[in-house]
Amino acid sequence: MSVCYNDFVPMLKAISDETRLKIIDMLSCGELCACDILEAFDITQPTLSYHMKILTQCGIVTGIRSGAWMNYSLNKDRTDELIEFLSRVTNDKADCICMPLREKKKNKSTCK
Repeated sequence: MSVCYNDFVPMLKAISDETRLKIIDMLSCGELCACDILEAFDITQPTLSYHMKILTQCGIVTGIRSGAWMNYSLNKDRTDELIEFLSRVTNDKADCICMPLREKKKNKSTCK
């Protein structure tokens, strides 16, 4: 299976922020209005909008407008893709990116 590492860079950057990780944790329990998310943090509404823009642009979170507010939820398909990707790159596999290096090292004589 071929992996396109670049596809996951935006998601990894998005989750590299403590506030955004907390938002993801909050959304793991279900959909929330931006006003409810805002209450959990000591940030302004524009700052929350900035964080939500990053999370929605990378696809981890989806947003639906409801009147003056946005309702947010996790995109389960996208988070599952990220979990699968992280599992793949952190576990041993037959088609690992390092196989050419390992084969070269194995065929190289270490005797002098």
